[in-house]
Amino acid sequence: MVVETDGERVLTSYGALNTGHENTLQQAVPDQVHSKARVQFPAARKGFLASPDAPQGVRGEDEYVRISWDEALKLIHQQHRRIRNAYGAASIFAGSYGWRSNGVLHKAATLLQRYMSLAGGYTGHLGDYSTGAAQVIMPYVVGSNEVYQQQTSWPLVLEHSDVVVLWSANPLNTLKIAWNASDEQGVKYFEQLKNSGKTVIAIDPMRSETVDFFGDRAQWIAPYMGTDVALMLGIAHTLARHGWHDTEFLARCTYGYDKFAAYLKGETDGQPKNAEWAAKICGVPVQTIEYLAQLFSSNRTMLMSGWGMQRQQYGEQKHWMLVTLAAMLGQIGTPGGGFGLSYHFANGGNPTRRAAVLGSLQGSVAGGTDAVEKIPVARIVEALENPGGMYQHNGMEKTFPDIRMLWWAGGGNFTHHQDTNRLIKAWQKPELVVISECFWTAAAKHADIVLPITTSFERNDMTMTGDYSNQHLVPMKQVVAPRGEARNDFDVFAELSELWEQGGKARFTEAKSELQWLETFYEIARSRGAAQQVTLPEFSDFWEANQLIEMPESEKNNDFVRFSDFRQHPQENPLKTPSGKIEIYSERIAAFGYEDCPPHPTWLAPDEWQGNAEKNQLQLLSAHPAHRLHSQLNYSALRDKYAVAGREPLTLHPQDAAARGISDGDLVRVWNHRGQVLVGAMVTEGIKPGVVCIHEGAWPDLDGEKLCKNGAVNVLTLDIPTSRLANACAANSSLVWAEKYNGPAPKVTAFDPPASS
Repeated sequence: MVVETDGERVLTSYGALNTGHENTLQQAVPDQVHSKARVQFPAARKGFLASPDAPQGVRGEDEYVRISWDEALKLIHQQHRRIRNAYGAASIFAGSYGWRSNGVLHKAATLLQRYMSLAGGYTGHLGDYSTGAAQVIMPYVVGSNEVYQQQTSWPLVLEHSDVVVLWSANPLNTLKIAWNASDEQGVKYFEQLKNSGKTVIAIDPMRSETVDFFGDRAQWIAPYMGTDVALMLGIAHTLARHGWHDTEFLARCTYGYDKFAAYLKGETDGQPKNAEWAAKICGVPVQTIEYLAQLFSSNRTMLMSGWGMQRQQYGEQKHWMLVTLAAMLGQIGTPGGGFGLSYHFANGGNPTRRAAVLGSLQGSVAGGTDAVEKIPVARIVEALENPGGMYQHNGMEKTFPDIRMLWWAGGGNFTHHQDTNRLIKAWQKPELVVISECFWTAAAKHADIVLPITTSFERNDMTMTGDYSNQHLVPMKQVVAPRGEARNDFDVFAELSELWEQGGKARFTEAKSELQWLETFYEIARSRGAAQQVTLPEFSDFWEANQLIEMPESEKNNDFVRFSDFRQHPQENPLKTPSGKIEIYSERIAAFGYEDCPPHPTWLAPDEWQGNAEKNQLQLLSAHPAHRLHSQLNYSALRDKYAVAGREPLTLHPQDAAARGISDGDLVRVWNHRGQVLVGAMVTEGIKPGVVCIHEGAWPDLDGEKLCKNGAVNVLTLDIPTSRLANACAANSSLVWAEKYNGPAPKVTAFDPPASS
């Protein structure tokens, strides 16, 4: 993006690629740098500072005391060494998870792990909250994780696909972001799809911004939440009943279809998974299910899936069943056919360029110790509650470590973890909690020591655009001085390394400055580029020019078809599964004996869903927001674009609103036994009756009654694993009640710095 300043303050920001599509997130840099929510100086919790070895008070309720950087770093060093010496490396959780700077040097979590590697190891994490179930199940099914891999190229989709299905996907929202910088091409391709006249089906409980973008060019089908597997089974049964499935492809390229087919026909449990059965579960009419089966099988069909439906109890089943459905259609490995799990993220399908790709800093040092233990990332609360407890994960028997120290750098776990009140209780157990942050987030307000960190605009870095395309090489030059006493993570951990051991700073930095590291990474790109016949200028010229470098196209990659080689010659190009084929039935998973993850795609009713809801309960959807990057920018002026009654909106159907006496714009209390939130009503026909939506990412703002004044959805969500296979988050498996709130509207204080003394 382009950032304009007056030399001291950021004035404005906007996208650099001029795509013609507004990305509001790119306009918020002035608020990021100058927000009142910035952490301006190191601070320590008052009760911790009074007695660091035996802290007093309650995290989240205490005042903070301003301290110097020297004092903060010495306190951290002393307590870190004490805890490590007493309890060992596994007692230090430094598996900090969350979003990050997209630069190649200043990646907070990587820098934290690099420091902990120097210090002797730590407990890290497995997986992520975004795709936790899918990334574990898909290697069993197709031998690769699929969620973070390049898709069949968009040019081929536009040329060959007849039907494109957006299943649990809202790309107009999610394509605003990427893990690296966005190449901004995905929305352009979706616009071409819109104008192509092809059939577009959107399957989602809520009419998303993407459906609105397509308008009458898309058909919106709204199942109940958590019932996608039942809907897919109904389609699959219809295919098999009419002989519309591709038996030749199933025999040649898949393993175990016969066992799945027995379940599909009801031979194993007495219940055929026909359209009538599916309709009763998912709330989609029989005629629609049969129509989808006929439409998919008689056309070249691309099933583009998002990730929200696998963030549910038994989430592993969702994408396994999607692949099974695609296999029955027999179009996997064809141009424009099959399935794709990343068209909605990081501009998957934008062809990979012939690129000079930057190097990046690694999370370990020479002679260091990496993670000595790893826990599934969404099970952090269970680990804190149950040290030494046994659990099963992905076929293994494991033990939770006894975590005595937490350090979160560059992450917002109080917004992305489920059941906030349970998290707050578990958060009291460690002896030390350190947060490295730019802002006074809820996590920072529950820390013992808070370190003020620079934003991306107060330091120098580089990045690539496009996680898959590598379309541009981008300089990220510092535009303003750090606010207050903020420091770079790189410098903070370098100083702590020197405290840890004599010569530690040189070992951590490898005796390189910020710019020397950037030149090193650039030279790696030059070397990689030379191998691709791509020539880059000298680093000094590149840095002085301060311009993006666009990489040349690759004709070969423009014609990339995922699984094409496997489809053509499965014996010569086997998948990395035990059979070498697409595994509709998994012998390995069968051997685990998990009732919550059977060996073939199966409909399993969640603990909380429409089918067992109590009177007046509603299903809760926590979708991705349009004007935030998860929790980032919740404090910004973009809030004016979506806030209702001064807080997070609640999307609900007119039928559900009328039954509760709720009107558009009303203040609403939403609750269950886990907590309660205040939200503003947004009444619309664009959501399935019985389902409500509160977008994820609002900062928790709890009062003494455990009422969140800002409408943070994870106060309400269920903190259980998807299954024993992935142990991923299941945020979209929750029931709530809602009522009009008639009390005085409390002030939102989520973005105010905490009380200090």
